[in-house]
Amino acid sequence: MPLPAHMTAIAISAPGGPEVLKPEERDVPKPGESQILVKVAAAGVNRPDVMQRQGLYPPPPGAPDIPGLEIAGEVAAIGGKVKRWKVGDKVTSLVAGGGYAEYCLADEAVALPVPKGFSMMEAAAIPETFMTVWHNVFQRGALKPGETILIHGGSSGIGTTAIMLAKAFGAKVIVTAGSPQKCEACKKLGADFAIDYKTQDFVAATKEATGGRGADLILDMVGGDYVERNHDAAAVEGRIVQIATQQGFKVAINLLKIMQKRLTHTGSTLRPRPLADKAMIARDLEEKAWPLLSAGKIKPVIDSTFPLKDAAKAHARMESSAHVGKIVLEVGA
Repeated sequence: MPLPAHMTAIAISAPGGPEVLKPEERDVPKPGESQILVKVAAAGVNRPDVMQRQGLYPPPPGAPDIPGLEIAGEVAAIGGKVKRWKVGDKVTSLVAGGGYAEYCLADEAVALPVPKGFSMMEAAAIPETFMTVWHNVFQRGALKPGETILIHGGSSGIGTTAIMLAKAFGAKVIVTAGSPQKCEACKKLGADFAIDYKTQDFVAATKEATGGRGADLILDMVGGDYVERNHDAAAVEGRIVQIATQQGFKVAINLLKIMQKRLTHTGSTLRPRPLADKAMIARDLEEKAWPLLSAGKIKPVIDSTFPLKDAAKAHARMESSAHVGKIVLEVGA
């Protein structure tokens, strides 16, 4: 069946609130030599999409201006050098942008097979969070079985994924979340301790949960005044991994604390990384985490789904911070 020349995509008409997301007709993109064109069935919604819409996170050079960093669907066309995929294959992939559309380009080396038994909606909820968590918790943070991890924002897409993966690989999990209901949701996913950060001091609660030791690894997306508190909550030789800075990225740090406790504070971003880096994370994830997904041992938590045309409502849901798990757009059957 020939490909259509045009498709519906969600464009950002101007920087602003959710209402600036508008359906628009765009040309169907053509795959480069090592790219695949995916007929999108579902697309995940992530915090960077919200920041891009607000004008705070421009797409990297060469990336589409259409938001959307993860998709699942069927391969509709392939580039001349593509070896792994053929037309009709069902894939899920991290993308540099363009996910909020009926068709989207993905790189052959970053795309992964839809895990056995997964719906397209579930598959679209995997790439961004699983790749972020895998790289930061296991590759960069070196979480080992028996260690304790403190996950901030435990009920978010990243948080719910981090809980499940950390537990699956034998860690003790402490989370922070913003309500008793969210704390309960985190415990149901396997968190050993859940701290309501609105009513409890997470530093004291983390120390209490670890017999005074503190957390071996802390996954933080807050920044701001959490930085100093994370250093207090960390164990000796603890690692703090920064993946976002929702409270601000410029902070004063007490270097003496880092020296005395021999702490490591690192961090990363995913979207601007070179393709080779993303491909390496994808391969590692496929080898180590895909068997757990295909066996049904872990599955992304879906908070809500919206039709593509209602992307604005999906963003409003994310900005309400009421969600637990992932928000996904349904693009096509």
